[in-house]
Amino acid sequence: MSSNMVSIIRKKKAGEALTREEIAYVVRGATDRSLPDYQLAAWLMAVCWRGMDPRETTDLTLAMAHSGETVDLSGLDGVCVDKHSTGGVGDTTTLILTPLVAACGAPVAKMSGHALGHTGGTLDKLESIPGMGIALDRQAFIEQVRRIGCALVGQTDTLAPADKTLYALRDVTGTVDSLPLIASSIVSKKLASGAGAIVLDVKTGNGAMMQTEEESIELARRMVDIGRIAGKPMVAVITGMDEPLGSHVGNALEVKEAIDVLAGRVGGPLLEVSLVLGGLMLVAAGKAKNTEDARAGLKEALRSGAGLQKLREMIGAQGGDPRVADDPTLLPQAAHRVPVPALRAGVVARMDTVAIGYAAQSLGAGRVTKDDVIDPAVGLVMRVRIGDRVEAGQPLAVLHANDVDRVGAALEAMQRAVVIGEGPVEPPKLIRALVTAEGVTKEINRNPRQTHELHLTPTCGYGRK
Repeated sequence: MSSNMVSIIRKKKAGEALTREEIAYVVRGATDRSLPDYQLAAWLMAVCWRGMDPRETTDLTLAMAHSGETVDLSGLDGVCVDKHSTGGVGDTTTLILTPLVAACGAPVAKMSGHALGHTGGTLDKLESIPGMGIALDRQAFIEQVRRIGCALVGQTDTLAPADKTLYALRDVTGTVDSLPLIASSIVSKKLASGAGAIVLDVKTGNGAMMQTEEESIELARRMVDIGRIAGKPMVAVITGMDEPLGSHVGNALEVKEAIDVLAGRVGGPLLEVSLVLGGLMLVAAGKAKNTEDARAGLKEALRSGAGLQKLREMIGAQGGDPRVADDPTLLPQAAHRVPVPALRAGVVARMDTVAIGYAAQSLGAGRVTKDDVIDPAVGLVMRVRIGDRVEAGQPLAVLHANDVDRVGAALEAMQRAVVIGEGPVEPPKLIRALVTAEGVTKEINRNPRQTHELHLTPTCGYGRK
C-alpha cells in the first residue's frame, strides 16, 4: 500500500495525470485513514505545484462526493436549489436568500459551515439566534424542507468525509490555494448534499480567497465544468470583495442586517447581490422564465413580507425564537459601542477587507483556535464605503464589544484597514462576471451603486427537472 502511494506521489510530482483508479485510491485512504497524513500531505503538495487537468479534478470531486453518505432530495416537489459562497466579510446573503427564495416557491435545502479565517460562518450566525438549532438528522432535514420550503443546517461528519480529512491537512500544509483542490472541495460537498441545481458566488478582491478577477473566473469555470460533467446544473457569479458586502460584521449583527434587508429597511450592495443570486436560483429551480422575472418576484416577496415570514417559520421550525424577525433587539447585544474615528479628512480610497474581518474576530466574533468560544454579540458596523468623503473624527465604523481590553487593538486595526486618500475614487465593481456552461460574460455592471440585471434563461438543463 505504501509503495503504491509513493508511486502516485512521484507520478503527480512529475506532472503526469493520475488515473481515475489512482485518485480513487487516494480518496479511500483519506476516508478510512489507511494512508498516513504525511503521504496525503505530500500528495497535496504535488497537486498544489503541478495542478490537475479537468478530468482529474472531476474524478477527485466525484470520488470525494461519494466517500460518505449522500442526501437524496429527489422526493421533494420541484428542483431543490442551493447556493454557495467562497467566503467574504459581511456576506449575509445565505440568511437572506434561504427564506426569500423559498417564499418564491423554490425549495432550498442548505448545509453550511462555521467561520474559516477572516470570513464569517453561517452556522455561527444562526447560533446567535436564541434557541436556534443547526443539527437535524437527514430525515428531519428533508421533512422540514417539504413542510415549509427551506432548512439551513450544519454539514454532517458523514458528508464527504474524505474532503474533511484533506482540508484539515491543506489548512496546515500551505496547500489551500490550489484551484483543483478548492474546486473539488466545494463541489464535492454540494453534490453530496443533494441539490438539483447550484448557484455559486465566487468572491474576488483583497478580501477573497482568489484576489484577482482572472483567478476567480478560472475557479468558477472549473466548478461549473465539474457540474456539467457530473450532470449537475451550476452557474457562478463573480462578485467583488474589496470591501465588506454588508455594513455589519459579526454574528448577531449580521443576523440583524439580514432581517433588516428582508424587512425592506436596508438596500445597497448586500441586497443587490442577494437579488442577483436569488434570480439565478429561481431560474435554476424553474420558478422563473428569466432573471428579470425572477428579480420582480423577489422584490414582491420583500415588499409583501413573505420572505421575512418564511424566516420566522424556519427559525421556529429549528427551535429558535421567531420573534427576532420582528424585534432584532432580542438578539445578543454587546455592552460597549466604540466609534472608530477617521484620523484625517479625505476620501475612502481602499479597504483591507481581510484586516476588517480579523478586527471583528479579535473582538470575539471568530475563533483564533478551534477551542475558542465565539461571542455572538460582538463585531463592528461599517459607517463608510470606498469612495465616501469623510471628515477628521468622523466614525469609520462602530465597534461592538464586551471585553474592553480587546477594543484598543481592534480600533487601531480598523484605522489602518480603512485607507483615506485625496480626490475622487471610483467605487469597486460589485458584479464582475457571469460564468455558465456556455462561457463567461463580463462587463455586466457599469455602475456598482445602481441596480443591474443579469439576463439568463433556462439552458443546458437549467430550470428543468
